[in-house]
Amino acid sequence: MTIADHDAPSATSPEERLARLGIVIPPPPPPVANFLTHVREGSLLFLSGQGPREPDGYMHTGRVGVEVTAEEAYAHARLTGVNLLSVMQSVLGDLGRVKRIVKLLGMVNAAPDFGDHPGVINGCSDLFVQVFGERGHHARSAVGVGSLPGRITVEIEAIVAVGN
Repeated sequence: MTIADHDAPSATSPEERLARLGIVIPPPPPPVANFLTHVREGSLLFLSGQGPREPDGYMHTGRVGVEVTAEEAYAHARLTGVNLLSVMQSVLGDLGRVKRIVKLLGMVNAAPDFGDHPGVINGCSDLFVQVFGERGHHARSAVGVGSLPGRITVEIEAIVAVGN
């Protein structure tokens, strides 16, 4: 059972759930290279990969299983989820327009012998279920990689179905 199972949303809107969780959505992080933070195609919103950037710009770095524990990386994936929510909110104006989180791709900068990539990316998945309820459950891949840009610990991208 995950944290999300214990904390099913009882508030009515994603914004109310965020407030209950004590989460303030920061402005969206700027792209770090020549790409867009998102592309909207019809009712689908494709979010470029985000990392564990704090509101003050600090990025969490290191290899999971070496300099960073799985528990710390879980928190980094949750922070990355907050940054993805920030992009969603800036594009949609209202997180209530999210019809469903369709898919996540989570990448973990991990030691070669690290094996709990899904547990790390649960930081983001659990957050999305807490914020969106059933609409937050999604398909997902969680993979380990030899490095990520700037040596960040995690990077996560998302596909979101948008309603009216």
